[in-house]
Amino acid sequence: PEYPQVTAYSGGIGTSIANLAAGLIENNVQVTVFVIAQPTEKEMMLKGVRVITLSRKRIPFITFYTARKAYARRINYYAKKYTIDILEAPDWTGITAFCSFNVPLVIRVHGSDTYFCHLEKRSQKKKNYWFEKNAWSGADHIIAVSAFAASISKQVFESEKTVTVIPNGIDTKKFVPDHTQVIPQTILYFGTIIRKKGVLALARAFNKVVKALPDARLLLIGKDATDVLTGQSSIALVREELSEQAAAQLTYKALIPYDEVHAAIAEAQIIVLPSYAEAFPMTWLEAMAMEKPLVTSNIGWANEMMVDTITGLMVNPDDTEILATAIVQQLTNKEAAARMGKQARAHVQAHFDATAMVNVNIDFYKKCIRR
Repeated sequence: PEYPQVTAYSGGIGTSIANLAAGLIENNVQVTVFVIAQPTEKEMMLKGVRVITLSRKRIPFITFYTARKAYARRINYYAKKYTIDILEAPDWTGITAFCSFNVPLVIRVHGSDTYFCHLEKRSQKKKNYWFEKNAWSGADHIIAVSAFAASISKQVFESEKTVTVIPNGIDTKKFVPDHTQVIPQTILYFGTIIRKKGVLALARAFNKVVKALPDARLLLIGKDATDVLTGQSSIALVREELSEQAAAQLTYKALIPYDEVHAAIAEAQIIVLPSYAEAFPMTWLEAMAMEKPLVTSNIGWANEMMVDTITGLMVNPDDTEILATAIVQQLTNKEAAARMGKQARAHVQAHFDATAMVNVNIDFYKKCIRR
């Protein structure tokens, strides 16, 4: 449902798909991306990738079913037309539920609604669970972007299916350090403004940070989301958490071009991403690849990506005192922060470089096709 240059908003899933598609194209693999729930059906070529938008068929009360069946019919048509060998879909909202395809289907676990509800210990709509479990059951093969996401997903869907772990990769030749534009004492959070990503915890910690460092500034970049507990705007809740002093030091930018986000990463002195619920976030990889001093959460998936005190500082976001202390430490101990930034980039290059990850994906696809 999201893809850069096609949809107004494209988060981590859209970014990871675009990155993988680019890597596959470089390896002489033909790639078609179907972007669902669009106003019209049309084809276009974007950077060598064939992109096909599919429109939603709306029928009151059963759109969830008719839309998916219509998507499947059109995808099967194009799969035959362009000799597509294998299909992949994300797990979010079970977009392949009730679908039958004429080629093998891989589901990649980026984190379903069921997964996130489990991590956040909140109730879930029964239909969402039904869709996602149906999609999971209908997949021929399953990939997860982290072992943690694989384990939790198998648990919540009560599945014994084999899940292959292939982490997200990032182009370290594109995301390169640029320390010439750093704005001192600037703290950046980028990603959806939502409770599960720790933005409220960050706001509470920032109140303590500005007491120690009155010139510290917090920049939040990302799409505002409706809060699941209160129904309010999440950015409004962030502002409610801030002291008068901290609120004066906050800047919020909603949807901005991706190139501007890239520039904001370069300008920030440190990046703070204290999320409670992720699978294997692209935002973390981007910051690490650009050698930014990081403060992150220490939950589950985080330990597959980060190494505490080596690639950055990892804390439990519930403890806002420790979170604030870690932020102040990264802002004031510049030598240690710079060292962790360099080590973060080296860690990404060694374990999550896009070129290596693309080759792993190609090998996996070939095995699926042979089976």
